[in-house]
Amino acid sequence: MLDWEEEFAEKRRRMVEEQIRRRGVTDPDVLAAMERVPRHLFVPEEYLDLAYDDRPLPIGKDQTISQPYIVAYMTQALELARGDRVLEVGLGSGYQAVVLAQLAAEVYSIEVVPELAHRTSRLLAELGYTNIQVRIGDGREGWPEAAPFNAIIATAAPDEVPRVLLDQLAHGGRMVIPVGGYTQELKRIRRSPDGDRYESESLMGVRFVPMTGPQAGR
Repeated sequence: MLDWEEEFAEKRRRMVEEQIRRRGVTDPDVLAAMERVPRHLFVPEEYLDLAYDDRPLPIGKDQTISQPYIVAYMTQALELARGDRVLEVGLGSGYQAVVLAQLAAEVYSIEVVPELAHRTSRLLAELGYTNIQVRIGDGREGWPEAAPFNAIIATAAPDEVPRVLLDQLAHGGRMVIPVGGYTQELKRIRRSPDGDRYESESLMGVRFVPMTGPQAGR
């Protein structure tokens, strides 16, 4: 009979094969990261039996942990390299940050809800992730003293892409961000190597919690 850790490992393997790879995520580093990271550690105890289902789950404070496929898809869309520095807007449960930390050199994550930031920071420390830094604040302001970033990812949706985040994207960098209100689009924005231009493409329709904070007016 499988013990709990073996059972969760088998569920992760099936999650990667049946929910993620089959739907078009093919980057081997992303797939390996998704199979390594124990998603069950990032969901509330009452949802443990659903931890590897392809669905978002509530984590408190009107926030959610994204479905595994979306986490993998957005991570692949960032086109990360090992030496990259990544800004994440919306720490939430910490699951996306940990997946990013498998692939990039440094992750800087901003969380607007203090209780979530403190709770998740403790979990990340317990798990030994030293390349993830966390701050409490309005994600629309970014992290100016740590900029520029090779990649920026947002796990909450603003009505429009914040100009400050565009400015903090490194030349040649990529941003993946959901944009909109009731109807949202996941966008990938590339900054040109000379920094003078931004190219935006729509990747898919999505549904994320709204980006909140003083700059958002909510």
